[in-house]
Amino acid sequence: MSDLSPKEILRYQRHLSLPGFGREAQLTLKRSRVLVVGAGGLGCPVLQYIASAGVGTIGILDDDKVSRSNLQRQVLFTDRDLGFLKAEVAADRLRAMNGDIRCHAYPVRLDGENAADFLSEYDLIVDGSDNFATRYVINDACVLEGKPWVFGALHSFQGQVSVFNWEGGPTYRCLFPQPPESGEAPTCAENGVLGVLPGIIGALQAAEVIKVLTGIGTPLSGKLLLFDALEMSQQIIRFERDPVEAEVPLRGPSESPNTARNGEVEEIEMGRGEIEAGIAKESFQVIDVRDLGERVLGEIEGAVSIPLARLEEEKRGLAWADLALDPKKPTLVFCSGGLRSVRGAHLLRSEFGFREVKVLVWDE
Repeated sequence: MSDLSPKEILRYQRHLSLPGFGREAQLTLKRSRVLVVGAGGLGCPVLQYIASAGVGTIGILDDDKVSRSNLQRQVLFTDRDLGFLKAEVAADRLRAMNGDIRCHAYPVRLDGENAADFLSEYDLIVDGSDNFATRYVINDACVLEGKPWVFGALHSFQGQVSVFNWEGGPTYRCLFPQPPESGEAPTCAENGVLGVLPGIIGALQAAEVIKVLTGIGTPLSGKLLLFDALEMSQQIIRFERDPVEAEVPLRGPSESPNTARNGEVEEIEMGRGEIEAGIAKESFQVIDVRDLGERVLGEIEGAVSIPLARLEEEKRGLAWADLALDPKKPTLVFCSGGLRSVRGAHLLRSEFGFREVKVLVWDE
């Protein structure tokens, strides 16, 4: 990888002719190793652009499979990919796009136990996740490993981009010292996201990747870019390194994503058939805390619908017997993305006296 081949010179001609970029910057990209955590709405455009730009080695870490609801914004995937692992499908697409790069697929979930092993192999990490817990794991591992990382986040019609832990700059914890309480921050699955928004934010993340790796321009270190698609406006919020928060991971291990998200609530995963059989046998009862409009996405036969808003508003006003529910019986709670089911499970235990409650991960 000491030089560019004739084929690469043709491929990257527009880069090579850029003032201040040229052959050396392109060679730097070729020698670079980038790990993208999450191959979803943000990860897809990031992966496409850094692969096309010539980043020599790309890792894709995602344990999820392609579902139909992904296709509205995750532009690497098609109907033919439904049910297949995102990391492996994405790696195949990138290899087809650019045969001169290496792609490694890791179909696993990043957590506090494996983060250091994965991150140690790469120069730069990109956050393509959709939850706070994973971002704290990325941040803490990057601080421990001395790696910079590029952050991206989405909320309905708005997005955020920043660069953390770059050359002694602020970390994620300097901006967000602690994760929000369970239920305070809905996911894209719960709140929705404009399909084109991940493409815009992901492209901005890819630009930051190229800038950090090659040294061109000024990365968004100490700056949080806020983008609003409805107003087509953006603003920059500046923040500084907090010496205390920046050293948090050195004082103890990071929480895993499941621990941070679910707190004390145990999570259980089942398929539709297993769930409905358990309800029929009265082995447990199931509560659906999604909004009524979301039920068109699919229902579990025998599940009782109580939107989270109703649980929060009515408190002890609910008549469980009328709802055919028994607080003494094992109870499973589910929603679309996970946060509302955690909040619902906590409410059922603390406010309504349910004794055995678990969060249900429903494998449709």
